[in-house]
Amino acid sequence: MKCANKMMRLYAVTDRAWASSENPLIRQVEQALEGGITCLQLREKNYSNLDKKDIIIIQDLCSKYNVPFIINDSLSIMLEYQAAGIHIGQNDLPASEVRSIIGSNKILGVTVHSVDQAKKAEEDGADYLGVGAIFSTTTKSDVNLIPEEVIQQITSIVNIPVVAIGGITLENIYKLKPLNIDGVAIVSAIFSSNNIKNTCQKLLKKSEKIARKPTVLTIAGSDCSGGAGIQADLKTFAANKVYGMSIITALTAQNTTGVYGIFDITPEFIGQQFDSVFTDIYPNAIKIGMVSNVETINMIVSKINQYKPKNLVIDPVMVSTSGHKLLSDGAETELIEKLLPCATVITPNIPESEILWNKSINTKDDMMEAAEYIANKIGTAVLVKGGHLINDAMDFLFSNGIGTWYTSEKINTENTHGTGCTLSSAIAANLAKGYSLEKSITRAKLYLVGALKADLNLGRGSGPLDHVYNVNEIK
Repeated sequence: MKCANKMMRLYAVTDRAWASSENPLIRQVEQALEGGITCLQLREKNYSNLDKKDIIIIQDLCSKYNVPFIINDSLSIMLEYQAAGIHIGQNDLPASEVRSIIGSNKILGVTVHSVDQAKKAEEDGADYLGVGAIFSTTTKSDVNLIPEEVIQQITSIVNIPVVAIGGITLENIYKLKPLNIDGVAIVSAIFSSNNIKNTCQKLLKKSEKIARKPTVLTIAGSDCSGGAGIQADLKTFAANKVYGMSIITALTAQNTTGVYGIFDITPEFIGQQFDSVFTDIYPNAIKIGMVSNVETINMIVSKINQYKPKNLVIDPVMVSTSGHKLLSDGAETELIEKLLPCATVITPNIPESEILWNKSINTKDDMMEAAEYIANKIGTAVLVKGGHLINDAMDFLFSNGIGTWYTSEKINTENTHGTGCTLSSAIAANLAKGYSLEKSITRAKLYLVGALKADLNLGRGSGPLDHVYNVNEIK
């Protein structure tokens, strides 16, 4: 299960040790939820003498506030009450074994103290990492502090949220800014407070300021008119509140009426762009768009194999909306056989799906058959976009043997230049935030509908979308 970065922003850890007759455990949890905590862990030393009604009440409260309820260590309690997930330490069952027991739909957190442990935990199926202790703590007297450089290494090499824990308070939380963490796990600073709600509100505000921003890389061609390609991708990233980077594969002379020229960037320079990005700001997700020739495709594949990024969304751009061929001779085969299998998901439109399926698509049943065929052929998830079917705004995802329809409002506008680029970039942005593929598609389609609905009327042809229609709304 994916953990959205914001889900880990203010992670509260509690047990009965902090409770009193005046402020019992349940009331403390409720105050913390009212204050804005984004995740709650119950860390009891002895669950056997805990009133089970309390667990049920806590779980109901977490559901009310849409906050994950995590059980520390105890698989039996987690499974019995179907909590959102479990957190384990290095002395508990191996993460891979826990993952096999709880399945893919539950959250798995793992405490790590080194870079090697972090790598192993991610490989074994962890959804987030707890790293610490950061500062001296009142709850564990024999704790070893983790050096700052180790935490920075961990955050640079894993693609799941990293939560700092240990002695974090309102006074020292600002010191975590250089660590590039996604959130903080706090015990005593919350539950020893005389005003838990107020303390949580202050901690949440500060944690938002010190948390790292999700990063997304677009690998695509430039559209000098700004409606598609690199320009559309970067605007989409900004609107979805992620940090955007780019590797330009080609320069195009195009506008709302068509594509009038393509100038390919050399493979060597594409490789240099790759190295510059990945050796400094490792992206949480990648969107790949226009790759027009064999040499470019081979360079991208070699760099993907070198850096092994995750969350690859590939929009297999083969022809422009105006019908202009965007792949050179031989590139189509390289794209299908070498690049597309690297993807987490590919997002072909109807014409592109027809090329990949080698059949015409005229109905929803055709879309379903095409998606399943392409997924099995390429070996990755496939989202067939139905926008080219008349009077239909439905897309079909085939992933891990399961088909899912995504329905959205059909927007009556001629200004659709860059729609495919925008959707795939929005999916990548949400994957970078830690959302599941399914949730990322849902959020991306909502964003796309708004950008189309704004009906930005520019140019003499198929005009661009208004990518920043919601610049003050996206969370």
